[in-house]
Amino acid sequence: MKLSDFDFDLPDALIATRPARPRSSARLLLAQGDSIADRIVTDLVEILQPGDRLVLNDTKVIPARLTGTRARSGEAGETSAKIEVTLLEPQAGGDWTALVKPLKKVRDGEEIVFSRDLSATVVSRADGQARLAFNLAGDDFDAALNAVGAMPLPPYIEAKRPSDAADKDDYQTYWAKHAGAVAAPTASLHFDGPLLQALAARGVTMSYVTLHVGAGTFLPVKVDDVRDHKMHAEWGEVTAKAAAEINATKAAGNRVIPVGTTALRLIESAAAGGQMQPWTGPTDIFITPGFAFQIADGLMTNFHLPKSTLMMLVSALMGMDRVKAIYAHAIAERYRFFSYGDASLLIPDRA
Repeated sequence: MKLSDFDFDLPDALIATRPARPRSSARLLLAQGDSIADRIVTDLVEILQPGDRLVLNDTKVIPARLTGTRARSGEAGETSAKIEVTLLEPQAGGDWTALVKPLKKVRDGEEIVFSRDLSATVVSRADGQARLAFNLAGDDFDAALNAVGAMPLPPYIEAKRPSDAADKDDYQTYWAKHAGAVAAPTASLHFDGPLLQALAARGVTMSYVTLHVGAGTFLPVKVDDVRDHKMHAEWGEVTAKAAAEINATKAAGNRVIPVGTTALRLIESAAAGGQMQPWTGPTDIFITPGFAFQIADGLMTNFHLPKSTLMMLVSALMGMDRVKAIYAHAIAERYRFFSYGDASLLIPDRA
């Protein structure tokens, strides 16, 4: 498989920079087998069947985008530089890896000040990233970060507008619980309280898993042969309770439908012999056409970037030709794309 197999032309005007309001009013492309229907997210109450189980990612996005200053004394006297930091991943001992711009403006051992309460020391620099040691930890760190940090919007949104106060709600799922993600599980952004209540009344059940989405989700694939691509690892957890719930749904002959590619990747990582197992740790599962799905009977997801690993995942679920037809329909009907865009519900023939 070549990277070009997963390419398509997307009009720039279809990249969403704000979500639908209310969340559940977004459009929903329903693809079941060979059929395509144009619906809205609230129609899930009619589309899903009693006994279906949705698997939801309850990670919580941290306000990982920080702006600070670096001060330095030298022959030119006191100088300072504005430094932009995007937190990437926590490390053992409390340090964080981070993108620092401009990286050339900082040295190991220097302090970056973000607010009166929050600062970080540059521990080391390598491979275009820095390792930072913050002056606070635990709840104190969380409070200071929430006070001054901004939501780390995807680059294709930040190219069009800066993050603002509205994003602290818009870029967080209704059920966000476990802090640690630097990108949202965006298919879940379409759900609100009334929709969840209506689904429960319909007899649709829910299980919660945790996958902390990393900034690597936005990294481009740089190899021509997709088999040579190395996925970034992300930390996830499937509790014994969630595993048992999903296994019970499968045993009853009902469908398990993850909401978002993150939830799908995690449950397939935790599957063995068609059964869910409790899981805690990193996963770098790479799902491409030919993958044998053990748990997922479908997928609710947004519309993804050309030549991305997520395009490969949906092509594995639905078939490459089918996905090309789905995306051609979405573009022709002017669906809104990417993180703040519209949704699709993909149900392959086997389900």
